[in-house]
Amino acid sequence: MSKSIQIRNVPEAVHAALRARAGEAGVSLSEYMLREATRVAKRPSNAEVLTRATDRDWGVAPGAATEAVRAIRDGPD
Repeated sequence: MSKSIQIRNVPEAVHAALRARAGEAGVSLSEYMLREATRVAKRPSNAEVLTRATDRDWGVAPGAATEAVRAIRDGPD
């Protein structure tokens, strides 16, 4: 079953910009907002991105990249 979302206190400039973009896309403001909300909902959250990055095997030992950069930056001893 579909649900409704209501957004209150939208500034005039934001409303005008969204309405203009909906017009450029040839859809109603409601349809435009539904498309945008769907696009945002499909993206992973920041927490999911961080978890994936942390769990990924980068093929480099933890801290090795940092040590390599420091060695290059500091130059030969």
